[in-house]
Amino acid sequence: MSDLLESQLPNTPTVTIGVCVRNCEKLVGDAIESIASQDFPHLLMQIIFVDDGSTDGTLTVIQNYIQKLDIITEVVHQRWKGLGAARNVVVDNADGKYIIWVDGDMLLSRQFVGKQVQFMEDNPEVAVAKGSYGMYKTNLVGILENMEFMTANSRRMRSVDLAPLGTGGSIYRVDAIREIGGFDRSIKGSGEDADAERRIRAKKWLLDTTPAVFYERRRKSWRSLWDEYYWHGKGGSQALRKNVWLANPYKLFPPFALVVESMRVVIGYKLVRKKIVLLLPIHYVFKRTAWLLGFMRNLVSH
Repeated sequence: MSDLLESQLPNTPTVTIGVCVRNCEKLVGDAIESIASQDFPHLLMQIIFVDDGSTDGTLTVIQNYIQKLDIITEVVHQRWKGLGAARNVVVDNADGKYIIWVDGDMLLSRQFVGKQVQFMEDNPEVAVAKGSYGMYKTNLVGILENMEFMTANSRRMRSVDLAPLGTGGSIYRVDAIREIGGFDRSIKGSGEDADAERRIRAKKWLLDTTPAVFYERRRKSWRSLWDEYYWHGKGGSQALRKNVWLANPYKLFPPFALVVESMRVVIGYKLVRKKIVLLLPIHYVFKRTAWLLGFMRNLVSH
């Protein structure tokens, strides 16, 4: 260890990397490698893997990788309990001052952890800070999905926005998430993040975004994209029953979504300079239609 790094350690907080996964054996290895390549001091990092009932080889991949890591690591394998319960395993066992959430399909830029931690140290009033989406090269469906998130993130960084940040690529202040009692264990699918953020805001904490870059490998087919947002819609109905809702829920419904997304085309073009952004409104209406059907199906069934 260099003298410079040794001099920095006393004032550098520890950080826990929370990796909650299920059935992602083909992707999780790359996510782990991106964690291992961080330039943040590994002595001050802890990784907690929660394998939430995988039925493929995800657990085996994790176990093979951790033998090579120079970072303190814990692995929890449990029967499927849902995202709320899985994330609470990390919250309950985190030794760090902060938790950075890494999904199984994510890749971190090398300076991601360091930039996220420094932002939180500089902004003690912030409880949650989302990093910035980078463009991961893939096929048409994946590129459009990446563009959608990049434009949304760009708008969020320039203005106050109450739309959920989400956990993936976000850093949480441990004191804040523990102050609200962690995530809601009854939320099995998506929506646990929106619920937690609502309760964190109620405690007068701030939420923000940072320039720290991460990448998500998106769905590669229209069918898989449909299935993903149908699942998100089902989670949205759970959130509604808890009175968790977005600041502008009408944006999720297809006719309004078309108008909203058309306004993002200009932003998207400024970011990527590609005419493919003209397809964003069609892409957005497609996935929001899936979301709406999942939402209605789960709402009616309960």
